[in-house]
Amino acid sequence: MTLHLTGPYLLVALLAGLGTYGILARRNAVLVLIGVELVLNAANLLLVTIGASGGDRWSAGNVLTLFVITIAAAEVVIALAVVLAVFRLRGDVDLTVERSSDGALPPADEREGAR
Repeated sequence: MTLHLTGPYLLVALLAGLGTYGILARRNAVLVLIGVELVLNAANLLLVTIGASGGDRWSAGNVLTLFVITIAAAEVVIALAVVLAVFRLRGDVDLTVERSSDGALPPADEREGAR
């Protein structure tokens, strides 16, 4: 039995491309985090696809994928907690806030786009 791996490889490329675009082009911390998760899921799909082409049921790719999913879940929890703390402190989660000359953040009401 032969597996046609073109589809999964194209999906991996699409997910990785969308995730990279989300990381590089977005200013919102939550959207950047979603981009990171897309790249991680592309890597997981690549590992599973490579494992499926080998024919071994419990190949290293499948085991590594389970490990990466576990680490990604912990990473999301920690990252969202940090984003929530930053939102409560600053009032937004924009990643491109300009700092003053001494390195301090301006108050939330003096920043552009503040409510």
